[in-house]
Amino acid sequence: MNNKKHNFGAGFVGVLMLMLAVFTLSFKPDTPTIYIIGDSTAAEKDISQGQTERGWGMVLQGFFDEGVRIENHAKNGRSSRSFYSEGLWKQVIDKVKPGDYVIIQFGHNDEKPKPDRHTDVGTTFDAHLAQYVLETKAKGATPILMSPVVRRNFYLKPEKQDDDEMLRKTTYQGETVNSDTLVDTHGEYAKVAQRVAAKYGAVYIDANKITHDIEQAAGVEGSRKLHMWLEPDKYSWAPKGRQDNTHYNQYGAHIVAGALADALGNAIPSLKPHIRHFDYIVSDEGRGNFMTPEEAIAAVPNGKSTILILHGSFAKPQVPRKKKITWMFFDGGSWTK
Repeated sequence: MNNKKHNFGAGFVGVLMLMLAVFTLSFKPDTPTIYIIGDSTAAEKDISQGQTERGWGMVLQGFFDEGVRIENHAKNGRSSRSFYSEGLWKQVIDKVKPGDYVIIQFGHNDEKPKPDRHTDVGTTFDAHLAQYVLETKAKGATPILMSPVVRRNFYLKPEKQDDDEMLRKTTYQGETVNSDTLVDTHGEYAKVAQRVAAKYGAVYIDANKITHDIEQAAGVEGSRKLHMWLEPDKYSWAPKGRQDNTHYNQYGAHIVAGALADALGNAIPSLKPHIRHFDYIVSDEGRGNFMTPEEAIAAVPNGKSTILILHGSFAKPQVPRKKKITWMFFDGGSWTK
């Protein structure tokens, strides 16, 4: 268990229950919101059949205390152009208030040739990012531009992929790598966010470098564990398996969200006190790295650990005597009565 920071705030309430420590945290009405707009690497995912794909934005709330609310509006397949033209941005900016934050991360689909998504570096991509920044600032909120996360690419010549969304239709084939160093696939698109942030006064987070370092440190084999690499016959919703170097699984989204939360705290002093890290986060909405308390209990080592119940109402589980667990309940989490 890795608890780097705990800021329980004024609304922190501690209750001792059946020899288990239980702490409940909830939002206040004036809690600032971090809105996220972007593509499938950050987006909400369908978990109705037990799917394990996650966007990093889907799990980000687990890395903030009750002093910051996360609202994720990122959508699969969107670019900086299509997110705006489809009216998705209007749904977000109409809600933004002074003191809020807006994370803006595009690039994966701006690179694609489809005319409803494609933008060009130096002209339309820059212009769309600038528009998000300017409209955010006009609402009295803080714009945060992130470069796109990397693809897991250990191939000197990446496979041609006109649509990352089609990766969900791949089947498990195995791979032959020819590089032990991660090879960039974004080119100049990875540099636009920094340039626009400097020009228009936005916060800049180099998510490209952050995720590059995570993937490279994990290596060729370890990095597969971050992504939707599935062996055949393991899941009914992917009977032939899958190999997807773009989209994250529960573990990968958890790792990336934690790293990006730290970067946000380092770049924005007002957010830093609200960042926290738990190795064990339970959410029946798929916003943690475990779906049930029992799964988290099985994963924790003997001794003292803390498990965060981010969402869900669960029957109180049995805990082995050798495991001393502190339960923390976030807004929306509880034991059934």
